[in-house]
Amino acid sequence: MSDHGSDRRRSAVAAEAAKAGAAVAEDSFRTTLEIETKSGKTDVVTQADRDAQDAVIDYVSGAFPDEPIVGEEDDALKRVPEDGPAWIVDPIDGTSNYVDGCRTFATAVAAVVDGEPIGAAIVCPALGDVYRLGPDGAFRNGDRLSVSERADPRTATVCPTLWWDFDRRDQFATATSVVVRRFGDLRRYGCAQYELGLVASGALEGVVTNLRAHPWDSVAGVGLIREAGGVVTDLEGDRWRHDSRGLIASNGEIHDELLEAARAIDGE
Repeated sequence: MSDHGSDRRRSAVAAEAAKAGAAVAEDSFRTTLEIETKSGKTDVVTQADRDAQDAVIDYVSGAFPDEPIVGEEDDALKRVPEDGPAWIVDPIDGTSNYVDGCRTFATAVAAVVDGEPIGAAIVCPALGDVYRLGPDGAFRNGDRLSVSERADPRTATVCPTLWWDFDRRDQFATATSVVVRRFGDLRRYGCAQYELGLVASGALEGVVTNLRAHPWDSVAGVGLIREAGGVVTDLEGDRWRHDSRGLIASNGEIHDELLEAARAIDGE
């Protein structure tokens, strides 16, 4: 159980830690990078990812030295504790964009208590955008966020998110097909946290995947959407958690249609 004062402090630390990591990432953006691959040809990592994560961890550990940190790179924890406080870090979400010199990448930090986000920030340094979640609400660059009010799926813009690997390209193809057939238009940015932030801001009506999202790709943005008035569920239509399969995030108005689309992607 968290309290308002603690939530406010954690929210502030999340924002400053994300800014610290984003500053490190921005310093190396569009420079010569040493690129490695992890699980596949498209799963890339750079030294900037590691350095940015170190910067975030240093900041968080300075404020909350005994709390676990879940992160994408190296030896950070990979699972969110069920109980108590923890931190979730993605030093560069959208590393492929980052490597290609595309501005759509972000540093995301979420503070959670019992697995639920109570403070978070998504900092997109090359775009000049800072999304923040705290006890006072959800904001982008100081302006309060609110999801779109569009209720007609044919006017909605939807993003099929995350990466369907080469052995799941049938699902990737189905995802694009069901989106363009059911909704007004499709966007895909290659940075899941940014895409979730766009739903929270009303720029997208929905984000959908049948895949299991890593917590560092999702928790901060999910918190923003809920605070901004949106809905996030799993494939069963139940409230999304950090360990759910499928992530269906919407303005609420098109959620039933988006949930049907997600199930179609999954072959149901």
